[in-house]
Amino acid sequence: MSHDPALPEAQFGTDSVCVIVGASHAAAQLVASLRQKKWLGRILMISDEARLPYQRPPLSKAFLAGDIAAESLAIRPPAFYDKQNVELVSGRVTAINRLQKTLQLSDGRELSYDKLALCTGTRAIRLSIPGATLGGVHGLRSQADVEAIRRDLSTARRAVIVGGGYIGLEAAASLRKQGLEVVVLERAERILQRVTAPEVSAFYQRVHHEAGVVIRTGVTVTAFEGDGQVERVTCSDGACYPADVVIVGVGVIPNAELAGAAGLKTENGILVDECCQTDDPDIVAAGDCASQWIPESGHWRRLESVPNAMEQAKAAAGTLCGERSANNSLPWFWSDQYDLKLQIAGLSQGYDQVVIRGNPQTSRSFAAFYFQNGQLTAADCVNRPSEFMLTKKLLSQRLTPDPARLADDAVGIDSFL
Repeated sequence: MSHDPALPEAQFGTDSVCVIVGASHAAAQLVASLRQKKWLGRILMISDEARLPYQRPPLSKAFLAGDIAAESLAIRPPAFYDKQNVELVSGRVTAINRLQKTLQLSDGRELSYDKLALCTGTRAIRLSIPGATLGGVHGLRSQADVEAIRRDLSTARRAVIVGGGYIGLEAAASLRKQGLEVVVLERAERILQRVTAPEVSAFYQRVHHEAGVVIRTGVTVTAFEGDGQVERVTCSDGACYPADVVIVGVGVIPNAELAGAAGLKTENGILVDECCQTDDPDIVAAGDCASQWIPESGHWRRLESVPNAMEQAKAAAGTLCGERSANNSLPWFWSDQYDLKLQIAGLSQGYDQVVIRGNPQTSRSFAAFYFQNGQLTAADCVNRPSEFMLTKKLLSQRLTPDPARLADDAVGIDSFL
């Protein structure tokens, strides 16, 4: 792969230049989709991590647990980018000049573009409390974050995880698997409160308790304490938890400041239309940083998921190549904890009814179906791939089954189709 942004343009077929800011899932898909749609010009990908695009979901799971090597994180091998004539530029973009169509880099370099794709992703929220910069206190967003955590794990015995969302719980499972004592501290009244029904929260509370993880809910962390290196975590209720390593997983912030400073519209992300175009016709955005207009609901929606990033990248590539095509893909997500694969289809926000299929109190396999105004909107499926596939089909066809039959585990899945 070339690392020289000043290569002669002739070797790329045309003098058009598309610059991709970020080296994310969306960026990797955008490269493939641009070439599939016959973009013949140059493609520059700017990465502030100096790495090729890599998978982030395994970071809190298999990579943190030490089950896979760093090499296996790559979304595509280096040969792919060579074959697609992609130029990797290591650096950080500090400003976009839309009038001159140039990008300013932190080291003083300036790059020109004809088309620009913003795939800037998100960054982990950092707690502004005493001791937040102590050694052993980590976020969990990048490969470098996890490599730093793993270095600390070599001598750690006790871990405290701040945040009981998916990242925090996945990290808890990974660390418990390695024999650490693990405490999870969650400010809300239940884990996964923002994203799941109480029945699903209770299930994961039980599973982690059975694995030996201590979960405290309704607690606010007030400080990390130690002499250079974290030694304990204190909470507003006066409780104190010993810690050799701390992982903070309390959410992320979309990296939209670069776009906002360039005059693009932003609100909880970079605002894009259904074809991933910003309010500048030569600039698109895709992935976790993009908040997309959904005509069906009349709302903006920003999703943090790999499938959404991929679909947005495909739509963005079409827009850049003059082939506008709306991204109206069905949202879906997943989470791996212990021997449990949670697959989520649809969006459950705003639900007014939950139907449970299976027994989450005693088993390790069930599905929770969400309804709003009598319509099926989503499902959380734990070790239930058939229910997951069923929900995807029903939602894509806008069909709603009888909730009573759905709750009956004896009624075969095929009967709903």
